[in-house]
Amino acid sequence: MKKIILVLIASISLTSWGQDITETFNSTRIINSHSPEVLGAKTWEYRIEHRFGDMAGDLGGVQSAFGFDQAADIRMAFEYGFTKKWMLGLGRSKGIGAPYTSLIDGFVKGKLLTQNKEKGMPISLAYIGTTYLTYMKSVNDPNSAANYDGNFLRRMAFSNQVVISRKFSDRFTMALMPTLTHRNYVLYNDLNTVGAVGIAVNYKFTKSFGVIVEYFQSLNFEEEIRPNFTNSLAFGFEFVTNGHNFHINLTNARGFGDVQYIALNQSDWAKGQFRLGFSISRNFKIRRK
Repeated sequence: MKKIILVLIASISLTSWGQDITETFNSTRIINSHSPEVLGAKTWEYRIEHRFGDMAGDLGGVQSAFGFDQAADIRMAFEYGFTKKWMLGLGRSKGIGAPYTSLIDGFVKGKLLTQNKEKGMPISLAYIGTTYLTYMKSVNDPNSAANYDGNFLRRMAFSNQVVISRKFSDRFTMALMPTLTHRNYVLYNDLNTVGAVGIAVNYKFTKSFGVIVEYFQSLNFEEEIRPNFTNSLAFGFEFVTNGHNFHINLTNARGFGDVQYIALNQSDWAKGQFRLGFSISRNFKIRRK
């Protein structure tokens, strides 16, 4: 997989430049990851994201209506574009379980480069910095990562992500997402800082319908440390309507936010531990009379 990542990086760098591009993805998100796109200036967006339970495996099947009886995670957020290149957001997630439930996230995102042939720019590039805070009740077990013991900083986690994308044609876009997550407090057999490299491709059949594949390769898997954690793999369908962006996806990631789907993911596709999810967003433009 690491060899595949290197080949894709080279293809972004060496492929001949295409036509002028100012938009590489229809939404500010790919599936789990951010895309390089930002909201327009003075534009609000309300997002609802929902992820059901396992469709198969020990927790799925007919008895759970293939996961529809359960909710792996739910997120609601308000996001705002305060310039043409910068936006911020604030969201609240149910969380996938201790040590992260009742999870608040806040982020700032800037589109630093925009793909444009005439200006000699072959890629689009964005930076996203996110802070996470859990307000769940602390547990009394000293062997639990949810034992905050009156230490507020233990409740916090952070991530930094760079999204590099290129639109090769009107239909095909590829993105790379180097990501670094840091949790202030973890157990002895875990790592505070976990890195990953994401790959995503988007193919549009029409202007309003496309398919997306997204994969994150962790850089911190070791036999003695983090042996039970897995890489995130997701498949999605994107529908664009007037004012709305709607995603349906299948993924082995239970939670939203890179601290969950990169640093805490333990679900395995081969064991039936994948689930249906969706996201829907609505934009509101602020206009002054």
